[in-house]
Amino acid sequence: MAGEGRGKGYPDPIVDQNARPGTIARLVVFIVVLICAAFLFVLMRDRFGDPFLLGMLGVLAMIGIGYLFATAIGFVQIAPRSSGDELAKAYVDSMPQGLIVSDLKGRVCYANRAYAELTGASSAADVRSVEGLLADNPDAAPVVERIASSLRDGQSGEGEFRLSQSIRPGSEPGARWYRARARSFAAPVQRQPLLSWQIEDISAERAEQERFFLDLQQAIDHLDHAPAGFFSTDADDRVTYVNATLAEWLGIDLASFTPGSVTLPEIVAGDGMALIRSVKAEPGSVRNAVIDLDLLTGGGEALPVRFMHKTMASRDGLPGATRTIVLNRAKGEDATADLRASEVRFTRFFNSTPMAIAGVDGKGRILRTNAPFLSLFGSVVDRASVERKLRLETVIHERDRATFTAALEKAKLRQADIAPIDTVLPGDDERHMRFYVNAVADAGEDAEEAAIVYAVETTEQKALEAQMAQGQKMQAVGQLAGGIAHDFNNVLTAIIMASDLLLTNHRPSDPSFPDIMNIKQNANRAASLVRQLLAFSRRQTLRPEVLSLTDVLADLRMLLARLIGNEIKLRIEHGRDLWPVRVDLGQFEQVVVNLTVNARDAMPDGGELAVRTRNFAADECAGLSYRELAPADYVLVEVQDTGTGIPADVLKKIFEPFFTTKEVGKGTGLGLSMVYGIIKQTGGFIFCDSQEGAGTTFRIFLPRHIETKSDETEEAAAAAEKAPGAQPAAAAPQKDLSGSATVLLVEDEDAVRMGGMRALTSRGYTVHEATSGIEALEIFKELDGKIDIVVSDVVMPEMDGPTLLGELLKLQPDIRFVFVSGYAEDAFAKNLPEEAKFGFLPKPFSLKQLATVVKDMLENGE
Repeated sequence: MAGEGRGKGYPDPIVDQNARPGTIARLVVFIVVLICAAFLFVLMRDRFGDPFLLGMLGVLAMIGIGYLFATAIGFVQIAPRSSGDELAKAYVDSMPQGLIVSDLKGRVCYANRAYAELTGASSAADVRSVEGLLADNPDAAPVVERIASSLRDGQSGEGEFRLSQSIRPGSEPGARWYRARARSFAAPVQRQPLLSWQIEDISAERAEQERFFLDLQQAIDHLDHAPAGFFSTDADDRVTYVNATLAEWLGIDLASFTPGSVTLPEIVAGDGMALIRSVKAEPGSVRNAVIDLDLLTGGGEALPVRFMHKTMASRDGLPGATRTIVLNRAKGEDATADLRASEVRFTRFFNSTPMAIAGVDGKGRILRTNAPFLSLFGSVVDRASVERKLRLETVIHERDRATFTAALEKAKLRQADIAPIDTVLPGDDERHMRFYVNAVADAGEDAEEAAIVYAVETTEQKALEAQMAQGQKMQAVGQLAGGIAHDFNNVLTAIIMASDLLLTNHRPSDPSFPDIMNIKQNANRAASLVRQLLAFSRRQTLRPEVLSLTDVLADLRMLLARLIGNEIKLRIEHGRDLWPVRVDLGQFEQVVVNLTVNARDAMPDGGELAVRTRNFAADECAGLSYRELAPADYVLVEVQDTGTGIPADVLKKIFEPFFTTKEVGKGTGLGLSMVYGIIKQTGGFIFCDSQEGAGTTFRIFLPRHIETKSDETEEAAAAAEKAPGAQPAAAAPQKDLSGSATVLLVEDEDAVRMGGMRALTSRGYTVHEATSGIEALEIFKELDGKIDIVVSDVVMPEMDGPTLLGELLKLQPDIRFVFVSGYAEDAFAKNLPEEAKFGFLPKPFSLKQLATVVKDMLENGE
């Protein structure tokens, strides 16, 4: 080896090409040079003379000064500046891993003592690089080459390899494990980077790992062959482990099983997951539970088991992993120690459950039932019929008996997943039932009971499903109709306003005048269709008032009589002391007229039409089959005819828009849809009962109105106007619709905005136009609020009309504002501040109507 160490515990490195001579050696050399120089000076003084010697002394002085200067700047060192290098070397030499440093050509620059001991090098000449040492070893060469390749790419590398014999020559025979690491680094005195290799013997570590692995494998083997099943899941119910016993029961191939490939809901039959998920641990705790349920085997059979279930929860209360022991009750591992006590409890639960239950044999004959079963099917099944083994299919409709037979066959084969059977009672199509057939999985070969049948009445559920589906369909169609009506209103507004502008420039004698009038009249007809669409979508403008339907129908009597003609007898029956209702008079009259016209068309050969009214108290609602009707006090209006009736398939569609049974060109299909929308928007209900050949009855339920003080004031004012002594109002003179105010017109539809601008400008107004609420705000600020009135559409991009009004009220609380919309005023007014005052102009409108609303708003301020 390389001599004694420099300190205790810090052996010298075996190779160190960068080591410097010691300080003592440097001093000895320096003293010898000085002595030689003095001796030469004494011997050569007389021979060369003083001038030569003085020159030599000058040269030596210059050399000395240069040496001192080099020493001062650190170019020449007499002794090391610090002990940092020595500490680093001492640390590296004390490492238990072998360390070797070489250049890119493989020449060794440094190797510590551990490397020499690991490789068996006795001197510096014996030290070889890692590549030179192991490149020819077939076991280590791939790893070393991979690390060397990483070094050539400028990256570090690491790897482990196993050798059949130790690297150190002469060591004991036996395989050894080694770990090698390497990296490149830049040295201060080297132009090229150096390579640092570390190598250590990890045989002891690997031996400990193998021992631990063998112990774990042995524990897993014991768990796999335990007489009970075991599995674990993660927080997402994915099975992370299943032992061989449970895998055999369920038919799972462990050779192809990977953690997470099977989920717990896939192996739990029926509603067993609800029982498992009901076991919830407190945050940060563990909870144990015993659960009896069925597992689903690979063949689709049900396996009765008992779970010894442990679930964990995180500190946040979220469900965590589970550990479960599974006992196979079919094989008797979970003996019936508490069976007798359980029988008493089971009988109590069996007869008190709200679900009808029956056990049947392989031929579908009823063996036993619980009390709810006898109650539900009491008209067909009784105790005597059970004793004589009545077939269960007698309570199932004929069309579904084949499905029940197929389900029973699956139960006999012990299949777990059997689809439920939806049916109705024989002879009563209004009562819906759902049957669930479950196999008796733990029964023996000679078991009498083949299946358990559960029955639930779903009549209420079916009715609610049909009602919800119809309601959603009507709502969707209503939204579509409302959207179409809104866009069509803009088109009609532009047509009507353009017609008005043309009429102002054409006299009645002009040849184009009739054509323009024809355009306007047809636009007004189209506007009436739009109003019907808005009525169906419940977005039309209503002006409700408190009315007595007795007076309304009395006023309509003559009109209805003319509508139905002489061949149909009209009979109006007024209820006594009718409650008041709050409806739009014109719209309600339209409802009655539409129903009358439909009744007339259903009686081409004559008949009788009856219109009846009466009070309908809240306690009477339960006696009707109208599930949508909420219990309350109503005024009932019945319109009954003796016509041809309505087929059942047509009856479901009569309130849908554009649906009509009339010939092409004789109906728009909007009459009943408008009736439906008006009644619904008023807060009432409308139903239709009909039978082919026996006539049709429409029943309208209008909510009873509870009078308030404001209603009494309105009624008094209306009565004063209608009093016999009241003088008729004088004919109002033609109103001057011109003005000089500044108007801000906000409309995103170009045609409507241009028409409105021309109309108001022709009346003398100064008009500023904007295409959106944001642009209107910018114009308002540019004009410093010098706007007398704002006329704005309701529905606009970026910022709608109500939002614009809210922003303007912040800038000018007394701003005059007029909304223009094809929708009802109530559709947006409820979203405005209570103190907001505004006018309203429904679309489509004419030039005169626009000028009138603007003039009234400027004069009255409301």
